[in-house]
Amino acid sequence: MTELQARSLSVDLGRRRALSGVDLTLRPGRLTVIVGPNGAGKTTLMRALAGLLEPSGGQVTLDGRPVARMKAGERARSIAYLPQGGSVAWPLPVAEVVALGRLPHGERPGSLSAPGRAAVADALHAVDLEGFEDRAATELSGGERARVLLARALATQAPVLLADEPVAALDPRHQLVVLDVLKGQARAGRTAAVIMHDLTLAARFADEIILLNRGKVAASGRPEEVLTEEGLAAHFGIQAHVSHDGGHLIVVADRPLPGTGQADPRPEKT
Repeated sequence: MTELQARSLSVDLGRRRALSGVDLTLRPGRLTVIVGPNGAGKTTLMRALAGLLEPSGGQVTLDGRPVARMKAGERARSIAYLPQGGSVAWPLPVAEVVALGRLPHGERPGSLSAPGRAAVADALHAVDLEGFEDRAATELSGGERARVLLARALATQAPVLLADEPVAALDPRHQLVVLDVLKGQARAGRTAAVIMHDLTLAARFADEIILLNRGKVAASGRPEEVLTEEGLAAHFGIQAHVSHDGGHLIVVADRPLPGTGQADPRPEKT
């Protein structure tokens, strides 16, 4: 069982308090989707959960162990993090880029173990990139590169998978492919959390939604508990229509509301 927890987590970015007193638990077997308006602190939260930002207060623990005290290699084997807008700088073959996910295990693209080769093959299959192994990653479309980077994270086989807007650059078909993959990873026992802006997709795939605003958890629970018309007005500043269709929650934004739902850009006094 692998639980990632934040307790009284606060993070300062310069003079601004980006997160304040955040409490949450990410559990295996569940896909958690983090939503919130721009500037709410979603990426800061995910980077702090991955151990990439030092808290100014509180802590993040993995099965009770402070993530900040884990050695870098152990943390990389335990928590796979897919950042927003990742890029590929060198014209490496796709298979080699994905094989970089094995570095935390002491394996390199040219000298993978049998389990490492299987992990790379499984990751390519999962994101619908079989047949792309020898193509230069820099020659792919933005959506294809996004799937390559997700495959690299999957190849790590870490028990925790954190992804920041993994479907933002994808066409509708591959949005569904990737979200099916992430849901499947959770169902297979991983602890998985993603940041998303598409609220209808979030409602369809999430087991739990965490709504972040102004650096704090404003709401958490099942999609139908969090994505209410009242909550969307208060935290996103939109008038929305929420309905059910074929068992799925549908969120349609009708119009913006003046003066509501915006993250405060001013530094918070500490």
